[in-house]
Order: sequence, then C-alpha cells, then structure tokens
Amino acid sequence: MTSSVLAMDTDMTATRKALVLVVIIMFMSIHVYGHNSSPHRDRLRFQASLIQSNSVLSNSPSPTGAPGKPSPLVYDVTSYGADPTGVSDSTESLLGAISDALNGSSNGFLFEGIVNLGGAEINLQGGNYLISRPLQFPVAGRGNLVIHGGTLKASNNFPDDGYLIDLSPSSNNGSSSAYNYEFITLRDLLLDSNYRGGGIQVVNSLRTSIDNCYVTHFTTNGILVQGGHETYIRSSYLGQHITAGGDPGERNFSGTAINLMGNDNSVTDVVIFSAAIGIMVSGQANTLSGVHCYNKATGFGGTGIYLKLPGLTQTRIVNSYLDFTGIVAEDPVQLHISSSFFLGDAYILLKSINGVMNGVNIVDNMFAGSDKGIDIVQLDQRNGAFKEVDQVVIDRNNVKGMKLKSTVARQSVQGNGSSWIADLNSILVFPNLIKRVQYTFIAMGNSFPNHALRNVSSNQVVIQSDKDVSATVFVTVDQGNSF
Repeated sequence: MTSSVLAMDTDMTATRKALVLVVIIMFMSIHVYGHNSSPHRDRLRFQASLIQSNSVLSNSPSPTGAPGKPSPLVYDVTSYGADPTGVSDSTESLLGAISDALNGSSNGFLFEGIVNLGGAEINLQGGNYLISRPLQFPVAGRGNLVIHGGTLKASNNFPDDGYLIDLSPSSNNGSSSAYNYEFITLRDLLLDSNYRGGGIQVVNSLRTSIDNCYVTHFTTNGILVQGGHETYIRSSYLGQHITAGGDPGERNFSGTAINLMGNDNSVTDVVIFSAAIGIMVSGQANTLSGVHCYNKATGFGGTGIYLKLPGLTQTRIVNSYLDFTGIVAEDPVQLHISSSFFLGDAYILLKSINGVMNGVNIVDNMFAGSDKGIDIVQLDQRNGAFKEVDQVVIDRNNVKGMKLKSTVARQSVQGNGSSWIADLNSILVFPNLIKRVQYTFIAMGNSFPNHALRNVSSNQVVIQSDKDVSATVFVTVDQGNSF
C-alpha cells in the first residue's frame, strides 16, 4: 500500500513538473509574440516543435549504426589488408575485396543472367599495390561494378601471359548469361605490368568502360578485348616504355597497345606512345577517334593502326594523328579514314590478301613528309593484285613533302593536232585501272571538229579529233566507281 502511494506521488510530481514546464513555455511564447499571438496558436507551435524535436532525435544515427541497415557498396581495399605502399604482396587482399563485391547485395538484373550489383565500388584509395597473379573475377554473370583510384604493379614472379586485371571468370558458377559481365568500369588506374604480360583483358563482356587509365611496361597487350560488345576505351595512355618520342631504343619496341578482337568497340582520345603496334583490329564495326599514335616509326617496322580483318573491315578512323607511323588494312571492305593528320612520311598501306577492296573512303586528310617522294597511299600486292575494286574514293587529301595519290585524277592537255594524251600514272593509286572518264574538248577558232575517247590503257587517256585543230582537253578519271 505504501509503495503504491509513493508511486502515485512520484507520478503526480512528474506530472506537475511537466505542467509547470508547459505553462512556462506558453508564457514565454505569449511574451515573445505579444499581441499577434493567441494561446491556441501558441499551443500548436509548441506541439509542432515537440514533434520536430522528436523527429530529429529519432533520425539521428546511433554510434554503432542502425541494426539491419544495408552496408554501403564501397569496398576499401586497405580494410582487407592490402598494402598501399606496394612493399607487401596485396593479391589476396584485393581478390578478397573483388569477391565480396561480386557476391554482395544486388538489385535485379541487367542483361539476362547478369546480376546488377547496384554500382558497387572497389576503391584502391590512391594506393600502390603489388600483385603476383592476375586479379581475375572468381564468378561470371555480374554487372554494374567500378574499380578505381590507384596503382597496380606486377611482381617479379607475375606470370608472363597474365593480365593485371582479368575480366574472364575463373568459374562460370552456373551463370545463364550469354556474356560474362556487363557495365564494368575501370577508371583512374595506373597499371604497371613490369614487363611481364599485359594490363587489362576483357573477355566476352558487354558495355565495359576503361576510362582515364595509364597502362605501361606490357610485353603482350596493354588492353586485350576478346569477343563481347561495346568496350569503350577513353582518355587513356598506353606505352610499353615510358617515353615522349625519340627514344634510342625505339627499334626494339614490341607488344601491342590495344588489341580489339571483338565487335562494336570504340577507342576515343587515346595516346599510344610506345609499342610495335598501336592498335590491332580484327573485329567488325569498331570506331577509332582522336587517337594519337607515335608508338614506333614505320621506318623501324612499327604500325600505328593495323586492320587485320580481310573482306569485312567495317572500321571508322577519324580525327586521329598518325605520328611517324601509319595504317595497314588487309583487303579493306567498308573502311572510312578521314580528318586525320599523318606526320613524318606516315602513309596508308592497302594490303591484298584475296584481291578485294570495296567501300573504302580515304578523304579529307593531311599528310606531311620530308620531300622523299613517299606516296601517301600505297598498295601491297605481293599476294596478288587487287582484282575487285568498287566504291573506292581516295580524294581531297592535302599533301606537303609527300606524293599525292588518288583514285580520282584531273588533267588538262593543250595542243595543236588531232590527238591528245593525258597520262595520269603519277597520281592514280591503282596501276592500269580506269573505270570512268569524263572529258571536255575546247577547240580554238571557228573550227567544229568531231572528237572521241579512243583509248584507255596503262592509266592513259587518248582523245582524238577528225581534223587537226588547236584545242585544250580537260580530263577527269575515276578508278573506284565513285561517279
């Protein structure tokens, strides 16, 4: 009985204190608002302030985090024990972070069978990490993941045929997708292969982004893309040796900076500063734009861009800079090269494999050389002549210090007689090939002779009249059925 009374007294005391507090606050509110306030309005304000205070308190995070709340999708590699100084081997720590990210929380699917990881990030935290074997993804069928922000370097026992980052699964883990990965982004990375293997390998993946990466000291490929679709390589720098041109060891440069063995890829705003081959393309429908190749001079056996897909090239090269190194295309079919600059006697070589060239545009480029008489476009017909040539336009290029070559040639011939010969061998690309001729015959004086095209052979055009006359003949010829 006594305990009950004490409890009641305690409750009443607490109640009285609360009422006193309310009265004091209401009095203060009336005092502050003066004549523009009313008790009813003040009570509403007071209640609202209590609700707001309660809301703020309830939303404040507890020191330990709310129970059951999903963890963030950022995996800091140092929390897995990775050494950011590059002294200790961090392979296992990095693979642990990758494994957790790939097996972390998901949010539905991207392409059929590709689990959406929701933009999970593997953060290298600006560190330098030594690895002794490839960072190969342990499972397939994952997408929407970023690896960024640091340096990876191969150790001295890294496998010679490995890649620092390997987007090929060590296990398909029962994935039902036609592709291994989708929307994987590699950005803000420096990859040092330490002259052991390559930098990045992307195998049968969809919509991969490689952005702002520096790949060096590779011996095989800086970046290798096999199969899949739509790997976009942007704003990156690749070189086997770190140099800025004029390297005394340039003759010995080897390896390939970018090797595209798949379709529908894009290389944009990329610099390749040392390698035997800058970009090797053996897949269809690829685009190269804003590429600067000074990887190895043609005179030393280097090639800036090599298109190795005879009969179905389907490649566009625009707004690029071939710096002392050129372009080679095997049996080009649907090839477009325009608005590019070729420096240091760099030229385009069209190589016959089965003698086919169709749908080729080489237009509106600039060529600059050293006055050695080097043709801007050349043919390699050691395997046989080009026998099928159609829809080929090599025209409107400008030249300084090199020899202009074209499939469209124009010439005027002036004379007094009955025969005019226009010899166009010096400018035409193909030997003994003229498919179309247009000419204008302007006779002097009051004579009206009959005239006709009499012969087209050995890239010479012969126009004859039925009487001797002083005349000027203007001739335009085409080798590729472009008009």
